[in-house]
Amino acid sequence: MSSSPSRFDRGHTDDLMSFLSASPSPYHAVASVAERLEKAGFRQVLETDAWDGTSGGKYVLRGGAVIAWYVPEGASPHTPFRIVGAHTDSPNLRVKPLPDTGAHGWRQVAVEIYGGPLLNSWLDRDLGLAGRLSLRDGSTRLVNVDRPLLRVPQLAIHMDRSIYEKGLQLDKQKHMQPVWGLGDAREGDLIRFLEEELSLPAGEVTGWDLMTHSVEPPAYLGRDKELLAGPRMDNLLSVHAGTAALVAVAGSESLRSAEQTNGRSIPVLAAFDHEENGSQSDTGADGPLLGSVLERSVYARGGSHEDKARAFAGTVCLSSDTGHAVHPNYAERHDPTHLPRAGGGPILKVNVNNRYATDGSGRAVFAAACEKAGVPFQSFVSNNSMPCGTTIGPITAARHGIRTVDIGVAILSMHSARELCGSDDPYLLANALTAFLEG
Repeated sequence: MSSSPSRFDRGHTDDLMSFLSASPSPYHAVASVAERLEKAGFRQVLETDAWDGTSGGKYVLRGGAVIAWYVPEGASPHTPFRIVGAHTDSPNLRVKPLPDTGAHGWRQVAVEIYGGPLLNSWLDRDLGLAGRLSLRDGSTRLVNVDRPLLRVPQLAIHMDRSIYEKGLQLDKQKHMQPVWGLGDAREGDLIRFLEEELSLPAGEVTGWDLMTHSVEPPAYLGRDKELLAGPRMDNLLSVHAGTAALVAVAGSESLRSAEQTNGRSIPVLAAFDHEENGSQSDTGADGPLLGSVLERSVYARGGSHEDKARAFAGTVCLSSDTGHAVHPNYAERHDPTHLPRAGGGPILKVNVNNRYATDGSGRAVFAAACEKAGVPFQSFVSNNSMPCGTTIGPITAARHGIRTVDIGVAILSMHSARELCGSDDPYLLANALTAFLEG
């Protein structure tokens, strides 16, 4: 990854497209991250094992979350951390505990709405099914039916012409249950189908965390391919960029050199689950996972509580999540003086009511990273007349006492089944994150 990125670099974006396709669920996303980390020489450590203080790259997996870090040679117990934070989950339709349902000769799958999806974007779209299956012996298996399997059919215009006056009105319970066949619903049918997909014995699956995904692959868009359309960019775009940045920094000679370790930080990637519904879980940003991993890393290097406090006091986190590019058809919804454009580089997200964690000193940190990387950046602030969204940033800052800065990439159609960004923005973000992790 170059310290002076050229515009319209396609290699990184091509790889992002592959990552999105391979990651239809948070569980698949962390498996994709782990595969890339392993290729870069990182090794998984188990939370149930005793940790050692050796240098090098390590990572922890828990459900749909992954924490990875690289300890340079000569790092002291009080060496601070530089963290890229992101989340692995996206709004979608998730399978209920009793999934087999239907009516009037249609076999359907009972789903629950996860997060805040744009419901209309899931209509009349070919959907696959992916997630995690829990087996009778206590193990888990990933499953990905990445072909047209389900569909949420929209009511024909002839049967509801009021749409022209009232707009589309969707009831989450009545109107969002996908069809997947003809005939009467049969109890256990969906799980038996998935057991067959994985060649598992009947009755082997005793639990599941399953969700739908669009099977349409990511694609470049436009005459000059300046745009990227794809699923789950909120927020796998940041997970991918953070992984690429961590791998690049871990492979740099300067980080491996004990002579240059003094004054450096320990680079970290923290990708959490459940951001879309509040982060309050054992794998969410409001849970104990990040603090536990960082604390154990300090103690494994012979540190004390005092060393942990010193390390945390010097730590900085970039909370990287997608933000809103100015919409050409709804420009009045944006602040008139802050209009981030697709293709204009990453955005710095600011809200004085702490919906974002950025302050002036945080802005300086991000500005320095972008300057070092040769990357332009933009500022985003919400229109005063509209409520502002939030991220893992304020949660991370409050829970761990860590200085945190909210950033990201500007996109359109956030929370749609397919979102849209500038095709070079992911690469620019990754370069900025690399410069930040280098310290």
